[in-house]
Amino acid sequence: MWPSINPFSLSSVLDGARRCRLRQLRWKDRFPGFIFIRVLLTDKYYPGNMRAMNPSIPASYTVFLGTRRLTSGPLHEVALAVLRAEQVDADAHTLVFSDASGQPVDLNLSGGEDAVVARYIVSAPAQSPKGRGRPRLGVVAREVTLLPEHWDWLAAQTGGASVALRKLVHEARQKGGAREQARQARERAYHVMSTLAGNLPCFEEASRALFADDRERLIAQMDPWPQDVRAYVLQLIEPAPG
Repeated sequence: MWPSINPFSLSSVLDGARRCRLRQLRWKDRFPGFIFIRVLLTDKYYPGNMRAMNPSIPASYTVFLGTRRLTSGPLHEVALAVLRAEQVDADAHTLVFSDASGQPVDLNLSGGEDAVVARYIVSAPAQSPKGRGRPRLGVVAREVTLLPEHWDWLAAQTGGASVALRKLVHEARQKGGAREQARQARERAYHVMSTLAGNLPCFEEASRALFADDRERLIAQMDPWPQDVRAYVLQLIEPAPG
């Protein structure tokens, strides 16, 4: 009995790509009914880039000194602020968060200010000169495993398998985009809440309001919290641009 794979499912396509990288499993021997075909996806749809919805937006981080927000910005600026705060007070309790995920970030502050900045500064990618002719799509070749009837369906679509797969991915991202962004926003806000406010009054009630998507109740439950913590949580529950 063959594994059930839905050709319309984005997760099936990406799961197939991951499986193909595990050469040692020898899929051709274990599942002879599969056909291995290389398809071209633009770099926009490559699994490693799925989270980078808008690469023009730089990554941002926020550092807290206790429950007071110290600063926000690129990682090298935040790291420098942490280093200076700890130089002033060796016992300073600083916490750095990724604004994209809400997860804490560990920093290596050794070597002085110049070393810290050099370690975390992100250089802008060089722009290649534009040439004549049709612009490149930035396609990336990866293997995808589907059953023969799935490939038959893809091949019958206008433009062939690669174009059909790109359209399926694009449609899935559009349909589930807003819902997925809202889910990610709640999760990153909860990561920060549990770290900064886990021991504060009304944390459990505020968490329930967060996952119930009840903004007014969340604000009311966070009222006893420090102002900077409340403001940062409210910032994170807004869907990220992209």
